[in-house]
Amino acid sequence: MKRMSFPTRYVIVFLTFICTCVCYIERVGFSIAYTVAADAAGVDQSTKGIILSTFYYGYACSQVPGGWAAQRIGGRRVLLLSFILWSLTCALVSLDPNRGTILVLARLLVGVAQGFIFPSIHTVLAQWVPPHERSRSVSLTTSGMYLGAAAGMLVLPSLVKFKGPQSVFLAEAALGGLWSVLWFKYASDPPRSEHPKATAAGFGETILPIRAGLQKMKVENGGSAVHVTKIPWKKIMLSLPVWAIVVNNFTFHYALYVLMNWLPTYFEQGLQLSLQEMGSSKMLPYLNMFIFSNIGGVVADHLITRRILSVTKTRKFLNTMGFIVAAFALMALPKFRTSGGAVFCSSVSLGFLALGRAGFAVNHMDVAPRYAGVVMGISNTAGTLAGIVGVGLTGQLLEAAKSAHSDLSSPESWTSVFFIPGYLCIFSSIVFLIFSTGERVFD
Repeated sequence: MKRMSFPTRYVIVFLTFICTCVCYIERVGFSIAYTVAADAAGVDQSTKGIILSTFYYGYACSQVPGGWAAQRIGGRRVLLLSFILWSLTCALVSLDPNRGTILVLARLLVGVAQGFIFPSIHTVLAQWVPPHERSRSVSLTTSGMYLGAAAGMLVLPSLVKFKGPQSVFLAEAALGGLWSVLWFKYASDPPRSEHPKATAAGFGETILPIRAGLQKMKVENGGSAVHVTKIPWKKIMLSLPVWAIVVNNFTFHYALYVLMNWLPTYFEQGLQLSLQEMGSSKMLPYLNMFIFSNIGGVVADHLITRRILSVTKTRKFLNTMGFIVAAFALMALPKFRTSGGAVFCSSVSLGFLALGRAGFAVNHMDVAPRYAGVVMGISNTAGTLAGIVGVGLTGQLLEAAKSAHSDLSSPESWTSVFFIPGYLCIFSSIVFLIFSTGERVFD
């Protein structure tokens, strides 16, 4: 790579893209493998909801500590350690629905380990990526989630069918181990930029503390200036632009996690379709997310660099358009009773949610480039709580609907499941319109 003069930041962005891809293969893979194993063992929907949501309890606990750890010891190191931990857990744990305690502990541990990943990624990208490349870099990185989910939906049902549910765990562990080797070999900490504009934007600077929280930075005359790197927790927690990000992160992940964990059940029990027989169509919602996420990043950078819209207006425009269209698609989903209609609605909803990430998700680096990992940890905690609430609540709603309608094949059984995230999308887009900003808030 050095011989080709390939910019190191491109290598970093590509590896973080692969990172999120592998993470979401793991998440989709567990929901597919566990659903098959649990249905075969006669596990009820409420219990399934509890097991599926357990991951998010661990994930929520490690978001803010993940941002703090990435800030203190470096996102590159924390990212590697977290990947090794969850990969080993997948390799060593048996997928047996009758051993609920073991599964709960394993999913908690995987959740804790993966909770360090996105704060670490944002810390790394804030260091490596200049401001004019942030939208498309973050969009490319996060689009790996959707490509991973699409690949998982396409390949893993067949793997479960021919090799059994446990084979999914082993495949995920192998992918995690392979990525860890690549990250260890090619990732590095950035050299500090000497360009004053880059430094002012927080790009190219190390954010690691030196000697009890003090960071020495060279200046042009050869002297040194000392800056306190203490994290401004109070200012961050009282910031309305940060809360606008938090609210939208919650809504995005509520909708995403409900669809990711319960769409297989909706296809199989709501529409009486087999995932294996659906072929490649079942991956289209996540493939659409991958496409629209990158479209959002390119459009955002184009609007900003060409000065068509300000950073603030660009973030608000893409966030609003994405969330509003997604809201109507979610509420239309239970009205369609065919495979094509359900795939279309879920594809539109997830695609436009991904487009909205070019609004709220990149906004971490706009308002706090130096503390992007910390702010990401806070907002992703809210997103993780959405997984706990949404996935668990959906299981309870479906169990109640099953009691009322005797099965889950009626559209009424699924109306509240999809209307709740639809209403949340409308509310969140209004909050972002009122309180968000594209300006730098924290020095």
